[in-house]
Amino acid sequence: MVKVKRVVLDVLKPHQPNALDFSRAIAETGVDYQVKLVVLEMDENTETVQIELFGSAIDFKGVQSAISNMGGSLHSIDEVEVHNETVAG
Repeated sequence: MVKVKRVVLDVLKPHQPNALDFSRAIAETGVDYQVKLVVLEMDENTETVQIELFGSAIDFKGVQSAISNMGGSLHSIDEVEVHNETVAG
């Protein structure tokens, strides 16, 4: 089975929710997700952030939905790490 283990996303988000709450909401979409968020740019109404997400099997659609539900917009997927865990037999 092929599993997504890590993704780096470029996201535009409103100032609220703040970076901590935004990260927590993304982490809550998976059982073992770890989130690293870096604010790259800030203007009067929005923040451009880089989100690095780690997990044993990332549900990208769930993450994308959480971002949208908080008023964010996914600009790009900048990095991906995928593992094939199929057992040869």
